[in-house]
Order: sequence, then structure tokens, then C-alpha cells
Amino acid sequence: MVNILFKKKGVTAVDKIIPNEMFFTKGVGYHRNKLQSFELALRSADIEKCNLVYVSSIFPPECKIVPRKEGVKKLSPGQITYVVLARESTNEPNRLVTAAIGLARPTDKNQYGYISEHHAYGETQKKSADFAEDLAATMLASTLGIEMDPDAAWDKRKNAYKVGQRLFGSRSIAQSAKGHKNGLWTTVIAGAIMLANY
Repeated sequence: MVNILFKKKGVTAVDKIIPNEMFFTKGVGYHRNKLQSFELALRSADIEKCNLVYVSSIFPPECKIVPRKEGVKKLSPGQITYVVLARESTNEPNRLVTAAIGLARPTDKNQYGYISEHHAYGETQKKSADFAEDLAATMLASTLGIEMDPDAAWDKRKNAYKVGQRLFGSRSIAQSAKGHKNGLWTTVIAGAIMLANY
């Protein structure tokens, strides 16, 4: 939640921005300049036209996850856009880089969830995605004062984490890439883009 000042007819009011929709995206970019490889990764993820504001990790209550295609249609050039972003870069040929976002949320949609970001060298896309999910679930459990071992808590049958009497649903998105063979900068990103209707 972010407080923003609005001025209307000489009166200043503080309003809260609480996202009501979110989508996941990922991308990869290659360029001889590191910053431009990041820009190309943003293009690959369809979020290059936004002014990104990095936020931390709370998934709002009652927030709806929408498909990437639907979410991208709601973005406008120059829009201030809140994102939880994972990012990694390398210019070493064949060096594996990954970026992942994980989400854990209680099955009760009136409660908030937790988003984690993870970036690494030498991890596969699946390993990074699984780690990001475990991290999000562990962090959510700790905010509720619960100790959790993600391996012991994972319920394959329900496809959810079970902690005490609580169930957490989870998901992740990850992007991996090998460093460009000619030493170009390689940047990978994964993001959770938050949308708020004002």
C-alpha cells in the first residue's frame, strides 16, 4: 500500500493505493551494454513503456491474478507501475543466470499473501522457480508467527503448503538464460506487476 497526495481544488488529501489486480511476466535481453540488455529484457516482458517503481512483497487481500496478455493491455506509456522484480545479468559466455518470483497466499482470499524475488547464477529455471515459491511460503508463515519447513509442509495431493490448519496456495514464474556466446550482456527478469483502478 502506498500513500499518495492528491490535490483537488486547493485541498490536499491522502489516498491509499491498493492493487486489485496483478500479473506475472518474464523476459530476457542481450546487448553489448548492460543497461540496454535490461531494456531489452523489459521489452521481452512487455513492460518497457512503464516507469517502474520497485515495491516489496505483500500480495493484497482480494487481489485478482490476471493473464499477462490482459494485464499488459491495461498499461499506458509513461504509467507509474508498481512491480516486485527479480533481475540478474552476466557478460560471461555460457554462464547460466536466472530470475524468479514466487507467490504464497492463504486460501482465504481476504488475507494477504507474500511475494518473493530470487536471482541466481548456475540454477535451472525450475530450481529457481521452486526456491522462490518455498521462500514466499516460508516468509508468509513467519509473518503469521508460524515456523515452517517447506519440504515437510508441501502437500502434493492438494498442490499447496499445509501449515497447521492453514493452507497456502503458491505459484511462480522464472526466466533463465545462458550468457551470450560472444560475451554480450545477458539480462533475465521476472516480475509481479501490480495494477490499481483509481
